[in-house]
Amino acid sequence: MGYYGAEAIHGEMARRRIRPLPSVRTINRILQRTGAFDARHRTRRPAPPSGWYLPDVAAGRAELDSFDIVEGLVIKDGPQIEVLNGVSLHGGLVESWPVADAVTARFVTGALISHWKEFGRPDYAQFDNDPIFQGAQVHPNVVGRVSRMCLSLGVVPVFAPVAEQGFQGMIESYNGNWQAKVWARFRFGSLREAEGQSRRFVTALRRHRAGRIEAAPDREPFPKAWKLNLQEALRGRMIYLRRTDESGTVEMLGQRFVVDRLWPHRLVRAEVDLDSEVIRFYRLRRRDPTNQPLLHQITHHIPNRRFYE
Repeated sequence: MGYYGAEAIHGEMARRRIRPLPSVRTINRILQRTGAFDARHRTRRPAPPSGWYLPDVAAGRAELDSFDIVEGLVIKDGPQIEVLNGVSLHGGLVESWPVADAVTARFVTGALISHWKEFGRPDYAQFDNDPIFQGAQVHPNVVGRVSRMCLSLGVVPVFAPVAEQGFQGMIESYNGNWQAKVWARFRFGSLREAEGQSRRFVTALRRHRAGRIEAAPDREPFPKAWKLNLQEALRGRMIYLRRTDESGTVEMLGQRFVVDRLWPHRLVRAEVDLDSEVIRFYRLRRRDPTNQPLLHQITHHIPNRRFYE
C-alpha cells in the first residue's frame, strides 16, 4: 500500500506473528543505526550574512537603506492611507511617512531627501520593482525620478529580485511591526492622528536602537549646495538583483539580457556602470555568499533623454 518505516515494519512483523516482537521505537533505532535515514536528513546550512549580495555591505563597510510602501489602510469615514517606510540594514534607523491617497515618486523623492539631510546619505538605497521606485518600464532604458535622485546624490539604487524571499526581509519586518504597533493598536480619526502616533513609535524605536545606530557604518553628509536636477546626465551605478530564466537571461531596464546559458534559474547581481557604459553580471549563491565571480560583461549605453513625468 506504499507504507514504509518503523510502523510499517512493526505491523508486518505482527501480521507474521514474529516473536519476540520489537517495539516501534526499537525498530526506529535499528534503522537509524544502519544508516537507513541518512538520505532523508536535510542539510542545514548557515544563513548568509545580512546584505551578502553586496560585498562591502556584508563586510560592514557600507550602509544600505531599504524602502517600501504599505497600502490598503483606510480610516473609517476618512481617507485611504498609504505609508512609505524606511529602515537601514546595519543601524536599524527607521522612518515612516503616512500619506493620504497614494504614495507617488515625487513624494518618495522628497521624503528621502528630507531623511538623508537629517541623518546623512547611505551608500545604497534598496527598493522593490514598483514603477514608483524604478520608473515605468514601458520603454527600454527608463530611469525614474527616484533613481535619478539617488544617482545625483552618489547613492547606488538597488532593485531586489522579483518574488524572492530574504532580500526585503528587513523592510518587510518593519512594515509588519509598524502595522502591529501603530495601525492595529489605535483608532484614528484623521491622517494627522496617524502621523502623530507613527512619529511617537519611530522616536521610541530609534531611542531603543541608539547603540546600534551609533555603531553602524558612517553615513555621508548631505551636500549643502545640492539641488535636484532631473535633466542631469546620468552617472554612477545602478544594481539589479535578478534570477535568470531557463535560457540564462534576465529582464531589467525594460529589456532582456543574456547572462550565461549555463547559469539557468540562478541569482545574479547586475551592475549598470553608467560612467563606463557597461553592465557586469556577477554570480550569486547563498551557499557560498563570499564567492561572487564575474559571469559576463556587455557594453550598454543609456541615452541621456529628457526626463518627463
